[in-house]
Amino acid sequence: MHLGLGAFARAHTAVFTEAAMLASGDLDWGIVGVTQRSDTVARQLAPQDGLFAVAERGEGAAPLRVVSSIVEAISGRDNPEAVVDRIAAEATKIVTLTVTEKGYRIDPRTGTLNTGDGEVRGDLDGRAPLTAIGQIVRGLQQRSSTGAGLITIVSCDNLPGNGDLTGKLVRAFAAALPAEEAEPLLAWLDANVTFPNTMVDRMVPATTAGDLDAVERELGLRDEAAVVAEPFMQWVIEDDFAAGRPQWEKAGALFSDDVAAWETAKLRLLNASHSLLAYLGLAAEKATISDAVAEDAFYTAARRMMHEDVLPTITLPDGLDAEGYCAQVLGRFANPALGHTTAKVGSDGSQKIGLRLLSTVRGSLDAGREPRWAALAVAAWMRHVATTPAAELNDPLAEELRAALPAVRSADTVVPSLLGCRSIFDAGLASDARFAGLLTHWYRIIDTHGLDGLRNEINHG
Repeated sequence: MHLGLGAFARAHTAVFTEAAMLASGDLDWGIVGVTQRSDTVARQLAPQDGLFAVAERGEGAAPLRVVSSIVEAISGRDNPEAVVDRIAAEATKIVTLTVTEKGYRIDPRTGTLNTGDGEVRGDLDGRAPLTAIGQIVRGLQQRSSTGAGLITIVSCDNLPGNGDLTGKLVRAFAAALPAEEAEPLLAWLDANVTFPNTMVDRMVPATTAGDLDAVERELGLRDEAAVVAEPFMQWVIEDDFAAGRPQWEKAGALFSDDVAAWETAKLRLLNASHSLLAYLGLAAEKATISDAVAEDAFYTAARRMMHEDVLPTITLPDGLDAEGYCAQVLGRFANPALGHTTAKVGSDGSQKIGLRLLSTVRGSLDAGREPRWAALAVAAWMRHVATTPAAELNDPLAEELRAALPAVRSADTVVPSLLGCRSIFDAGLASDARFAGLLTHWYRIIDTHGLDGLRNEINHG
């Protein structure tokens, strides 16, 4: 089962799974994909038996391939009972998910499941579940009553300790059920379910009409479910599977006991730089990430953030070369064929900056260093929040952010106001004068001096 059947899942997990089957000869695996927020992908895949094309773009691109590992596509919003039944089925051995950070319904204040969330509450109250965690738990609950056996839940989202976190959220949902349901279910979970940690990496932009036309010319058929991706693809997995798995290592996946180091490197080097370039690009009216990284000053800021702020605060996994990885990241961002928009990468910022940027800020401050470049990224996010029309701010905390913003918006008013959002900034970080000073400095330059001022400050600061 895969929950969150978007473009990334099709270009990453589905490709790895098919490649593993072809390389190993073990053809007994297939994916039942579930769309979470829209039925679009399910409608696209249904008339073509789950088949879809993956078109790689950029240097080293492979030929167009048609992927066949998805055997069924379900709209989770329209058929939640079917989702629960498939998770509960004895034939299901693994549930993977890519539902984005906000899909986990985490309470930012506690770091666990937000049981006050209306959707979570509805799932707990007994309706056919609509949240990913609700669907998983209700499926596992049904599975426990039928003796369907062991199963593994695999998060493939950009969250630190994503397997450990998913296990905590699943147990929190189970514990919130009536005691007569919760106690036997929690005991069954401990004995029958594993939650390995993973790190995934592949840039998969939204498919455009032009992409579909190009695939049609190459394929000779119209494929509304086609996806476009960069050639690079990576999956690092903790080998903790309860009931077997595809031989993903034969497709290039890396099994490691130190997934945490890989995910930290990715979150704080690649994802953080992605966010920095997105918010700087939005401030400078750059439409795509490749446009933003082509601006010499922004390239410099991203490179300096990685080398001066991030690398001194993390321990790299064995086998990862710092200089080579950082250069590779910036080279991947420069791929113009992907068309990764700054607006898309910059969406849901409240859910991303803590994981991607604030950990680096804290690490630098604790070591007595100035997180100059990470603060630039946060300041650029703050200005994006303050200057984006209310109806256009794409963020799950949009209402809270709007309520926090002052009527008169400048560096001196916006920075302390947004630092007061405890859903994002803890009290210690918010009260750190060094951090606040850097944010105010950068916000003022972006707000009053524009691109030329940014160029000058980055290049000479």
